[in-house]
Amino acid sequence: MEELYRTIEEKIKASGYTGEIDGREFYYEVSKEADAKENGKYIFMVKKSDTVYYEGCMDILDKDFDLHYIDIHEDDKTYHVDFDA
Repeated sequence: MEELYRTIEEKIKASGYTGEIDGREFYYEVSKEADAKENGKYIFMVKKSDTVYYEGCMDILDKDFDLHYIDIHEDDKTYHVDFDA
């Protein structure tokens, strides 16, 4: 799992996002969104602070999820991270 967390951090930083990012915490937050849903495709939002929030798209499967992309909104900037690429 540590490799997955590192990959998440690398992809997010490659988008140009310079804020703090913890791959484990990010995965946990997205997992919480997935746990509350039935199978299907979802657009979701996670508010991190007054100035930062995540907006993304994922498929929920029986015991897993597939995160397609996330847009990190920070103030007036948006950083797009494509996890399918």
